[in-house]
Amino acid sequence: MARYLKQGKSADEVALEEAKIRQTVENILQDISSRGDEALRDFSERFDQWSPESFRLSADDIKACHQQLPKQVIEDIKFAQTQIRNFAQIQKDALRDVEVETLPGVILGHKNLPVNSVGCYVPGGQYPMVASAHMSVVTAKVAGVRRIIAAAPPYKGAPSAAIVVAMDLAGADEIYCLGGVQAVAAMALGTQSIDPADMIVGPGNAYVAEAKRQLFGRVGIDLLAGPTETLVIADDSVDGELCAADLLGQAEHGPTSPAILLTNSEKLAKDTMVEVDRQLGILPTAEIAGTAWHDYGQVIVCDTVEEMVHIADEIASEHVQVMTHDPDYFLEKMTNYGALFLGPETNVAYGDKVIGTNHTLPTKKAARYTGGLWVGKFIKTCTYQKITEEASLKIGEYCSRLCDLEGFMGHKEQADIRVRRYGS
Repeated sequence: MARYLKQGKSADEVALEEAKIRQTVENILQDISSRGDEALRDFSERFDQWSPESFRLSADDIKACHQQLPKQVIEDIKFAQTQIRNFAQIQKDALRDVEVETLPGVILGHKNLPVNSVGCYVPGGQYPMVASAHMSVVTAKVAGVRRIIAAAPPYKGAPSAAIVVAMDLAGADEIYCLGGVQAVAAMALGTQSIDPADMIVGPGNAYVAEAKRQLFGRVGIDLLAGPTETLVIADDSVDGELCAADLLGQAEHGPTSPAILLTNSEKLAKDTMVEVDRQLGILPTAEIAGTAWHDYGQVIVCDTVEEMVHIADEIASEHVQVMTHDPDYFLEKMTNYGALFLGPETNVAYGDKVIGTNHTLPTKKAARYTGGLWVGKFIKTCTYQKITEEASLKIGEYCSRLCDLEGFMGHKEQADIRVRRYGS
């Protein structure tokens, strides 16, 4: 029986906060839909104290950002993008068009078609999330998306040079310095100065995730990638120091980021909680990480490895770091997760920044039904069919009877007219 040595906010408290977020986001979306650029500027001034002559960066603006960065930073960005581009291409190569003759004269197939336009949101108000530019823009480019627009908030009163350079090197066609819900709304709904995109992708805070949820249907989205979640699954093969570092390393994303330790060792659980307190005393981002740990952190002790798998699948965390005697056991048994990080040698930061897998992953239990962002998210698999007259006669007879069974007389006539013509 699992025991909770630490629990975060109650479900009722979380639900109340989410209701407030929903209403705030709905109001912003309605205003931008009605007033366009005027509302966009109002919200940018209000939330980011940012009101430039144009939110879209010019070629000169982008060039200036390149000039601000040291050579090593640019090389590091290029290295990360190479890894992500390489893995995205491998994934794309696994997709193929098909065309088969399923019955004599019946040809069925599908084509993999990229979405025409995509808006990529890159968080950057609290931290300049350079890696999110790689994950969205590079992947969309590999997929073959024709028009890629990208937006990130100002950082310390100006466009983040590192984010802008990453967007540019990744292949963004339009770059905007806009943040939060207003950026997502502008890219999804369009304004007088911004043409809308067909799809919105990228992570963000709870407000950004809620905006994507409310906009879904009017545009496509990748998934609901809200505040970062991490689950560390560990046993006595590792120590509290390592577990604490990996929990706090993700808790620093924001004050609402859940960080959970799941273990079958009560000693490790207690050691980790002590170590978390110690590390919060020296971590530069302790204010944020400490709030997340206090409000959303959990420590769960299980009796068996099987129980750990069961609870891990119930949690369905965005990131799952497995540091046990047999990490592959969890790879074989778990079904609900955004991404797995197997063994103490790897960690979520590698996936977040550079290793090559995508860091835009499902949160809030969405891992029960979807994986993370990958090249296939930007591709529509569209079917087609073509048949001969002889095949139309045969299929038409079946179709006519089945339509009659359902009472669809117009459908039935679509079949019958072909049976009459091709059967004579």
